[in-house]
Amino acid sequence: MQQKPLAFRMRPRRIEEVVGQEHLVGDGKIISRMVKAKQLTSMILYGPPGIGKTSIASAIAGSTKYAFRTLNAVTNNKKDMEIVAAEAKMSGKVILLLDEVHRLDKAKQDFLLPYLENGMIVLIGATTSNPYHAINPAIRSRCQIFELKPLSPEEVKQALIRALKDDERGFGKVKVEINDEALMHFSQGSNGDVRSSLNALELAVLSTDKDVDGTIHIDVETAEECLQKKSLVADKDGDGHYDVLSAFQKSIRGSDVNAALHYLGRLIEAGDLPSISRRLIVIAYEDVGLANPQAGARTLAAIETAERIGFPEARIPLANAVIELCLSPKSNSAVLAIQAALEDIQKGIVGEVPDHLKDAHYKGAKELGRGIDYKYPHDYENGWVPQQYLPNKLKNKQYYQPKKTGKFEQALAIVYEKLTRKK
Repeated sequence: MQQKPLAFRMRPRRIEEVVGQEHLVGDGKIISRMVKAKQLTSMILYGPPGIGKTSIASAIAGSTKYAFRTLNAVTNNKKDMEIVAAEAKMSGKVILLLDEVHRLDKAKQDFLLPYLENGMIVLIGATTSNPYHAINPAIRSRCQIFELKPLSPEEVKQALIRALKDDERGFGKVKVEINDEALMHFSQGSNGDVRSSLNALELAVLSTDKDVDGTIHIDVETAEECLQKKSLVADKDGDGHYDVLSAFQKSIRGSDVNAALHYLGRLIEAGDLPSISRRLIVIAYEDVGLANPQAGARTLAAIETAERIGFPEARIPLANAVIELCLSPKSNSAVLAIQAALEDIQKGIVGEVPDHLKDAHYKGAKELGRGIDYKYPHDYENGWVPQQYLPNKLKNKQYYQPKKTGKFEQALAIVYEKLTRKK
């Protein structure tokens, strides 16, 4: 029988063996306390791939000695769940690790709920999606929700060294020499994904020839070949992706060029040109706005260029746009103005269009008083004449509050204030 992968073999058998996630499994922390008291409750573990969701589930099962079963909410059917339920009835309790729990359909959910209620099945749901967004409330309300964090390089290194030394499950019986630079690459290059690091280490050991002494030497070149560059934001539907986009926009809004370029780089590494493009256009009008109105047109030109030439060259016009947006004066006056207008409309503060502004291009309009007394601005000096345009309910409203962070809006503010005084 083919040997299982190293990452599978090295899964912790007891809660004390879990690497990282000290905020959950450390001494005196919530999951550790639950295991120690053997008072388990259903839970949802969420976070990026490869950071210990399955490991924690298997460690809980190993520490409590309860039966442990693994299913996938997508690929396993209701019949598979019935088998787990039957086992729970026989033994009194089963721990069920349900991967991709956010994809659980209604039929499977309805079947599981009674078993969660009576405690015969302890559900450990694993997901990379934010459970508050992605998981049905009926399941969510019956589970504790725990967020897992990516492992630090030191924690990943700890897992790698353990795998190299373990005689039973790892490479303890194999003569492996790995230099510090290679170990550092395995530890840092996976961005906290310990499974990816272990897979790369296994590939390095199994694919490297032994020397005359029977020793396998792993250097940084081998490590780089075995741990291919990993996208930081590969899951375009996951929380991490939206977190990076959020940080990207907030860094530009805060005029931090270096942070903005960092997050742009992460999005480029993920190859996500559509999200970059959409967010840059939004930023140009939402955050820079009237303080530098030409930034919108130049941002659009940079995006069109990027789309035409594609990566890797697309990074150049995108960087140009990001730097200009970062260092442009900022104004959100247009956003605030339209939002204020919409809020009144949504509250029902609307009012009737003044008669002199109503359409008068039809027979009988004059008899209804439509368009009478309308003053045509082009007939007056400077193309402006005072008259009421807002409905009576709103005639004194001022939605636009100019900011003076850029020369263009400073000029707009002078005109606006002059017209406001003349009214």
